[in-house]
Amino acid sequence: MTRRERIDRRRAERLGRIAEWLCCLVLWLKGYRVLATRLRLPVGEVDIIATKRGVVAVVEVKARRNMVLALSSLPRVSWRRRYAAISQFVAQRPHLAHHAIRFDLMAVLPRRLPRHVKDVWRMEGP
Repeated sequence: MTRRERIDRRRAERLGRIAEWLCCLVLWLKGYRVLATRLRLPVGEVDIIATKRGVVAVVEVKARRNMVLALSSLPRVSWRRRYAAISQFVAQRPHLAHHAIRFDLMAVLPRRLPRHVKDVWRMEGP
């Protein structure tokens, strides 16, 4: 890896952490309780897990130039991994067993507050 690639990678990592922090703040202001951030499990990784009124929101954070790029950066296979990860997370916490699970996107666009798009993906069939 070249020096330039390392610098770019660090910059992207820093931007991602800032975007996730900002999204957590916005969720908190909207009344959500953030349960976990940057959750890494053997079956997958989840940016933010939050709960509000009987719903567990699995939130993917995307920092992009526009909303189209943010929405198009969510491949179907990545949501399946997140579903497996959240299923494992909920199974370890009996108090969440009766909560509905929802998959959301928070798009962090330049010079704007994060945009929260609820229910961007649903698990279809087995």
